[in-house]
Amino acid sequence: MTQHIARAIEPAVLKELRDTDDAGAARTPFTGTGGGEPLRCCLRPSAAGERITLVSYAPLRRWAAETWAKPGAYDEQGPVFIHAEECGGPAADAAGYPFARPGALRAVRRYDSEGHIVGGRLLEIPEAEGFDEPFDEAFAEAFADPEVALVHVRAVEYGCFHFEVRR
Repeated sequence: MTQHIARAIEPAVLKELRDTDDAGAARTPFTGTGGGEPLRCCLRPSAAGERITLVSYAPLRRWAAETWAKPGAYDEQGPVFIHAEECGGPAADAAGYPFARPGALRAVRRYDSEGHIVGGRLLEIPEAEGFDEPFDEAFAEAFADPEVALVHVRAVEYGCFHFEVRR
């Protein structure tokens, strides 16, 4: 059972990204054929035939604006998949942490109140059941440090942002 809340990209932010992404580019929607793209709007893999788009997203940028943080060079941006049109967000009955594929490697990156990286951890999702346990341990370890304000989970393979967990 998950002990922390995986946060999807907020609907208002998604609306902005569907117009112009964080790199200033207009989106280019397409119909997915194979499915499986990790959708950051609803924290699930896409299905074949869904209209999706790949946008540049800066996950610290809006958090920093809300909190007056100054992440400086840590305000990085990268590609994420989202639905091309508004969606319902994560399913209310979704269980576990999103994108927890057996054997996958994840970087659990810790940020302080200024948005600076203050540590991290490599996490390998186990082949057996119990995908939540390693995430719960990594988040508990991160938030045991009073300096940590939020945590980002990223794919090691591509470095892309998957989801955020806040204190």
